[in-house]
Amino acid sequence: MSTTPKQDYDSDWKEKYGDMIMTAKEAVAAIRPGQRVFIGSGVAQPLHLVQALVARHAELADTQVLSSLTLGDAPYAFKELADYFSVNTFFVSANVRNMIQEGYGDYTPIPFSDIPSLFSSGEMPLDVALIQVTPPDQQGRCSLGVSVDIVKAAAANAGLVIAQVNPQMPWTLGDSFISVLDLDILVPVDEPLIETTYAGFIDDVQTGSWASDAWSVAQAIGEHIASLVEDGSTIEVGIGRIPHAVVSLLRGKKDLGIHTEMITDAIIPLIEEGVITGNQKSLDRGKIVTSFAMGTKNLYEYVDNNPLFSFNPTEYVNDPFIIGQQNKMVAINTALEVDLTGQVCSDSLGTRFYSGIGGQSDFNQGAGRSDGGRAIIALPSTAEGGKVSRIVASLKPGAGVVTTRGAVHYVATEYGVAYLHGKSVQERALSLITIAHPDFREELLAQAVESKWVRPELKDVEGRFFVGPKEVRTTMLLDDGTLISFRSMNPTDEAATRGLFYSLSQETVYYRYMQHLKRIPRKQLQNFVYVDHRNEVAIVGTVPEAHGEDIIAIGRYYLDQKTNRAEVAFVVRDDWQRRGIGSFIMKHLANIAKRNGIAGFTAEVMRDNKAMQAVINRSGMKVRSKLNEGVFHFEMDF
Repeated sequence: MSTTPKQDYDSDWKEKYGDMIMTAKEAVAAIRPGQRVFIGSGVAQPLHLVQALVARHAELADTQVLSSLTLGDAPYAFKELADYFSVNTFFVSANVRNMIQEGYGDYTPIPFSDIPSLFSSGEMPLDVALIQVTPPDQQGRCSLGVSVDIVKAAAANAGLVIAQVNPQMPWTLGDSFISVLDLDILVPVDEPLIETTYAGFIDDVQTGSWASDAWSVAQAIGEHIASLVEDGSTIEVGIGRIPHAVVSLLRGKKDLGIHTEMITDAIIPLIEEGVITGNQKSLDRGKIVTSFAMGTKNLYEYVDNNPLFSFNPTEYVNDPFIIGQQNKMVAINTALEVDLTGQVCSDSLGTRFYSGIGGQSDFNQGAGRSDGGRAIIALPSTAEGGKVSRIVASLKPGAGVVTTRGAVHYVATEYGVAYLHGKSVQERALSLITIAHPDFREELLAQAVESKWVRPELKDVEGRFFVGPKEVRTTMLLDDGTLISFRSMNPTDEAATRGLFYSLSQETVYYRYMQHLKRIPRKQLQNFVYVDHRNEVAIVGTVPEAHGEDIIAIGRYYLDQKTNRAEVAFVVRDDWQRRGIGSFIMKHLANIAKRNGIAGFTAEVMRDNKAMQAVINRSGMKVRSKLNEGVFHFEMDF
C-alpha cells in the first residue's frame, strides 16, 4: 500500500466553477446529431455520461461514438441502436466485439502512437470528448488519473469537453494534468472506478474462455520469457494473461525499469521487493512510466499521488524513438497466430476483428532499436482446447499482420523461444515448428516442405521431429563468471552444429570422430540434430550472442537396448577447453541416463586423447578400460 499523502483538492471548487457544473443529462443535451463523440478509455470510461448519452439516442441520429480499449458497459454498442450510434473503435474490446464482428460497427486499425496526431491534425476531428478527471486543485489543475493515454489528446482537440469529475479518481503525476478552464462542462460523480481483478481478459480467444490449464500454460511461457530479461532491463508488458504471468516471474531480477503503456496490480510486489527500481533506465530514471492503469482498488490507491509513477500521453509512451533510447528495452506482447515465415497476427481471427494493433508495433519497433533490447511475441501453442495450432503454415484468410516477418524478433510458446530476426525462411520455419505443439509439428513440417520453404530432403525426418524435455536444462558458471546454458539439442540446431564443427581444430575433430574429416555430410548432420531424446540424448552448451546463441559444446549418448548401456561422447570448442566443461557434461548426461533407468556408459577414446580419459577417470563412476589397437574401450557403472 502506498503511504503517499492524498492530494488536497480545492474544497471550494464546486462554488468557484459553479457556472460550469451540470447534471449528466443536462451536459449531453449539448451534443447534436451527426457529431463525433470520443469516449474516455480504460477503467476511466465516464459511465454516467455514457448512460445519459444513450438515453438521448432517439435525438442523436448518425452520431459516431469513437473509443479505444474500454472496460465496463458499452450501452451504445447494440445493433438496435445502430441507426443512432455508429461505433468506431481503435481497439476491439469485449464490450463492442459482437457489434464489430456482426458488421454494425467499425474498427480503425492504427498503432496507438499515431492516434493523437489523427486528432491534432484534423484528420479525425472530434466534436465532443466525454472524459473522467479528478476534482481541481488550488491551481485549477485536474488529473486525468489512471487513463492519460489518448484521452489527453482527445480533450485538447475536441470542440466540446464534458468531464465527469470524480474524487475517487486517483491523482496521478507526470504529464497527466488538464486545466479545469480547458473543460467546458463539469459533472460531479462520486463512485468507485471500474475494477478488473485479472489482466488476462484479452486472452479468452476462440472458445470464449481458456481451458482449465490456461494459467499453467501462461506460466510456462512466462518462464521462457523471464529468462530473456536481464538485470537492468526496462520492460513493457502488453495486455493479456501471458504478460501478467511474466511479471510474476521476475522476482529475483535486479534494477528493472518500467516503460509501458499499461500497468496492473502485478507490478506492486516487484516494487515492494526492490526488483523494480528504474536505476538503470536511460530515460526517466527512477520513474515507472505508463499511460494507463487497469486493476483493483489496491492499484488505484497505490498510484494515487505517488511520485514513483509518471503517467504520460500515448504520444510519448508509445513513441518508438523514445522507446528505442532505453538500453535493454524488453517488449512483451501477445499474438493470435504466427505463420512459419514469422508473420504475426494479433488483431483478428481470420476476417473477424478481435482486438487491435494497440502498442505492439510501437514497442516491437522501439525494442528492436534499443541497445541490447528484445522484442518478444508470446502465444500459447494451441487454441480451442488443443484442437488448433496457433503456429500455422499460413495465416487464416483475412488475418491481419500486426508485426511483419521483417520486424519480428523473438516468438515464445510454452515449448520454448524461437529467435527469427535476420534468419532465413527455412531457419524460421524450423524454429517455429520446434516451439509448436508436438501434435502439429509433423503436419507443419510437411506443409513447409510443400511450400518449398525448407529443403525437400527434410521429408526424411518426418516422424523424428522431437524437442527435448525442459528437465534437461541446466547452467554452469565458470570461474570467470561466464554462464553457460545447457539444453536439449533441437532440429533447429543444424546450422549452429555445422558452425561448431568448422570452428574445431583438426586435432579435436580427429579425437571426436576418430578420422580426419574436412566436412560433415548434410545427411549425417541431420542425424546429429534429429534425436528422439529417449534412446538417444543430445545436449548443447550455449552462450548468448547478438544472433541468439552460439553452441560451444555438445554431449550425447546412444542407448544399446541389449546391454542397457549407452555410448557417451562429447566435444568442446577449442577456445573453451580445459575449463571443466567436459566434466560437467559427463555428470549431467549421467544424471539424465540414471533417470531413464540406464545402467551405465561406454566410450571409445583414442590413446592420445588424454583430456577425455581424465574426464572419465574423474567421473566418480566405477570405470573399467581395455586398450585395443590404440583405442581405449571404457565401461562405466552408475
